[in-house]
Amino acid sequence: MAKYFDGRAVLEDINLEVYPGETMVIMGGSGSGKSTSLRLMIGSFKPDRGHIEMFGREVCSLTEAEFNEVRKQFGILFQSGALFNSMTIAENVALPLQEHTNLDQEIIDIQVKIKLELVGLREHADKYPSQISGGMKKRAGLARALALDPRILFYDEPSAGLDPVTSAQIDQLIIALTRQLGVTSVVVTHEMDSAFAIADRMMMLDKGLILRVETREWYVRLRDMPEAEARGLPDDERLIRQFLRGDAEGPITERRDPTSFTSDLLGGQFPGAR
Repeated sequence: MAKYFDGRAVLEDINLEVYPGETMVIMGGSGSGKSTSLRLMIGSFKPDRGHIEMFGREVCSLTEAEFNEVRKQFGILFQSGALFNSMTIAENVALPLQEHTNLDQEIIDIQVKIKLELVGLREHADKYPSQISGGMKKRAGLARALALDPRILFYDEPSAGLDPVTSAQIDQLIIALTRQLGVTSVVVTHEMDSAFAIADRMMMLDKGLILRVETREWYVRLRDMPEAEARGLPDDERLIRQFLRGDAEGPITERRDPTSFTSDLLGGQFPGAR
């Protein structure tokens, strides 16, 4: 699968299979293509080459109406929570049920309470988004994503903007929901603590290419490998290791453009510039 913008490859030769019931973490630096990968999966973009199969259907050829039926089988937790500010938390969670089912309001109210209880927000049902914290907004967004009992949950940077304790709570909630509900989870993140806490398998992207798709254990071994042993690794594994560890030096920083700042700034238009 590939995706291009203005003739530039944003993703190239992407081949990924996500197994039922697992948590797949997609990670990479800024501009690596991880958010584009997510948007392709949820149908916001269509690939320029290749195809996407979901629930046994090739979805790229579906009409918008047909894909909307597929969308009812997955939920999305957006980075900001994406709640409607004019609606209470309960009303936000009820909205998908009101729009996409024929359930009586009494049944919808029961479903809303169940979903809010799953994320620990039942007692805050009547509050508005402006009245709750960032972490609570994430949990409310997750309750709404669960409203239609999806088979897959997509998470876009679930820990972004949260303090370490709240981030850890969101991680534990993702793990608990995956185990309790048996859903498949696809998580886009660059937060390594979160990634290692929740992942079954992990995919590392770099400049629109997949470097590796491996188990969490493989990535743990690479991250914790003794430095003397790590010096003999191939370049792509050294790059992954630097990203995992957050090291200041390594292949990621070594490939920066060595052009002189002065020359680049002035274009060589002064004496002594080369």
